[in-house]
Formats: sequence, C-alpha cells, structure tokens
Amino acid sequence: MKAEARAVALARRASLDPALGAALVRVVLDHMPPPPGAVVSGFWPMGPEIDIRPLLLALHDRGHAIALPVTPKRGNPLLFRRWRPGDELARGPLGTRQPGPGAEALTPDYLLVPLLAFDRAGRRLGYGGGYYDRTLAALPGATAVGCAYAAQELDEVPAGPEDARLQAIATEAGLIIPEG
Repeated sequence: MKAEARAVALARRASLDPALGAALVRVVLDHMPPPPGAVVSGFWPMGPEIDIRPLLLALHDRGHAIALPVTPKRGNPLLFRRWRPGDELARGPLGTRQPGPGAEALTPDYLLVPLLAFDRAGRRLGYGGGYYDRTLAALPGATAVGCAYAAQELDEVPAGPEDARLQAIATEAGLIIPEG
C-alpha cells in the first residue's frame, strides 16, 4: 500500500513548481512560528520537492540557528549540522545536500520535514528509509511540521505503529492542523 501511495504522490508532485515554497514563509511565520531561540531543522530540496529555502532564510534572519540533516547509515536517526546562508554543502547519500563534517552539530527543537504525501490525521509518507520516523521518536519534545504542496494530500496515508505523526503540515495553500 505504501508503494502505491508513493507512486501517486510522486506523480502529483512531478508537475508542480518548487517555487510555490516561497508561500511557506507567510504560512509558517503567521500561523505556527518556532518559539524564540528554537533550533530549526530544514532540508535542502531535491528535484521537484517544495523549495523551503526562502523559509530557512527568513528563520535565519529572525535569529534562529538553522540545521540541515546529515543522512547516517541506514537504520539510524538523522544527525543535524548548522547551516548558514552562503555555506557550501556537500553531496550526501540518496541525492541529498548536507553540511560538511566540520559544521557544528545541533539538536533541533522544531523540524521542517519533507514528505511525499500526508493526510489530515498528520500521517506522512516519506521515501521509505524511516529516517524521520526514527529521528522524531528520538526527539519527543520537538515540533514536527511537514512541508509539501497541497496536491500531495491523500485521503489516508498508510501507516504503521512506528510511523511518526506531524503536529502540522504547511502547504502553499495554508497550514493544516491534524484532526483528532
């Protein structure tokens, strides 16, 4: 079921403009901004993922430390390293871009989470590695906000007991607070 949902989500996302991510600046800052002093993790967009870089810049300008994920060996939670505008990024596994090994390690309080699909219950569908599920389980007090195009919403995302739920989903159309 997850493979089928991923195929649907990828097809929906393929024709969307990553620049729609600029709308997330207002959506997040107006409706669910990170608390002052929070360390915020984001992600560097891959291919047609929604581009949250304008939001990362806005949060940096507000004084937040920004961290980007570093993909560890499979089966482990993500690591996070500081990113500042202008920093060079290294190539990571699976087509990711990440801060180099010399960047400061940080622990995020507020995570902007990439996803392929989401539903109104806060379930998310990622790429299948389980990295964010393990990471969110290891950060129980952190806030997790999914970032996606509105078109990535499904009626129901297949999920198991180990799949972490999101506190909110930010799309170009607005903020969704999960039901229930």
